[in-house]
Amino acid sequence: MASRPSLMERLPHFFTLVKPRVMALALFTAFVGLTIAPTRLEPLLGFIAILAISAGAGAAGALNMWYDADIDAVMARTAMRPIPRGKVSKVEALVFGLVLGVIAITALALATNFTAAALLACTILFYVVVYTMWLKRATQHNIVIGGAAGALPPVIGWAAATGQSGLEPLALFLIIFLWTPPHFWALALNRTDDYARAGIPMLPVVAGRAETSRQILIYSGLLVLASELPWGLGFAGVLYGMIVAICGALFLLFALQLNKSTGADRRAARRLFLFSITYLFVLFAALLVDHRSGFSRVPGSQAGRSIEWKHAEALPGAGRSGSDLINLGMREV
Repeated sequence: MASRPSLMERLPHFFTLVKPRVMALALFTAFVGLTIAPTRLEPLLGFIAILAISAGAGAAGALNMWYDADIDAVMARTAMRPIPRGKVSKVEALVFGLVLGVIAITALALATNFTAAALLACTILFYVVVYTMWLKRATQHNIVIGGAAGALPPVIGWAAATGQSGLEPLALFLIIFLWTPPHFWALALNRTDDYARAGIPMLPVVAGRAETSRQILIYSGLLVLASELPWGLGFAGVLYGMIVAICGALFLLFALQLNKSTGADRRAARRLFLFSITYLFVLFAALLVDHRSGFSRVPGSQAGRSIEWKHAEALPGAGRSGSDLINLGMREV
């Protein structure tokens, strides 16, 4: 009888549970939100905050794999995940996700403030309960509504530094929120049979290729407009404005090409999917470089427009002064 692998031998499978590439998106966007905030955290507290937000995203990913183990087993795209392969049991994945989530929320509360920790907790709950357990299997709008969870990390990063939210992080939230549908629908267009076999009502399964391509074009236009908000609100400068104009034009071009393509052409959808990853990374990187280079700063007048989510008794540490391209792998979404 074969002996069960040791914990050390199984660690890579637990690492896969947290969807590391998706977690990298949360890490990077949260880092940008924290960095451009008008209040500075001490380096150690900032590091703990980013680590906690990333761990929270990983916890959500593990709980997603726990609940979706049944459909992962029948989809070619996800059949090699740890639970379908028997490398990690469902109970182990559940316990791992819950413990990791509690640690992440607690660490963020202790290192920064209650507001940031509460936002992280709400993000995990929304992704696991609202999206994974309900929307994903119930409606073709699953990605649209569920995308709110993936759009919150920059808001959490900003709140970790300031103890509140404001127009600036909400603009970043809107960019990611509008980016999510064209990104995932472009992936789903070439995985329609996979989703249909699993009974997931993704838009291409329910409405067909033509309608999905039309919706992608609409959301792409809205995304390009929303991407101008950092410049319009004054917390991004000319560098960001030029980059977003170029990238936005390319995004619309690829969306138009997809809208005009035939069902037999899989390249247009894949091209848009891959470029969408580059688009989000470049936009947030440009915002970060723009801010650090002194081309832009969050004006003092902006602080007066912040939305006061601040907790009256923020925990100690709140408000203290102080690279590979993100690849959302097809097996991780």
